[in-house]
Amino acid sequence: MHTVEQLEATLAVAKSAGYQIRQEWLGGAGGGGCQFGGQKWLFLDLALGPAEQLDQVVDALRDDPSVVGLAMPEAVRTLLGVRKTA
Repeated sequence: MHTVEQLEATLAVAKSAGYQIRQEWLGGAGGGGCQFGGQKWLFLDLALGPAEQLDQVVDALRDDPSVVGLAMPEAVRTLLGVRKTA
């Protein structure tokens, strides 16, 4: 799976986990996951390339226990370090 495909698949997992996705030009200075107003948000910095954006998404999801039981491609599961559930 190529980086852009991994990014798209990982964003789909984030949406399934309840994240609101915002893609904004942040000049390379920020981005990542946060929670406010009772919702989970993921800000992607459009100044970054696909690999760096993927890193932002993976960093946010890796710490979120709600992704464990979600359906996802094996490549995304590996990126997130999530084991399959029985």
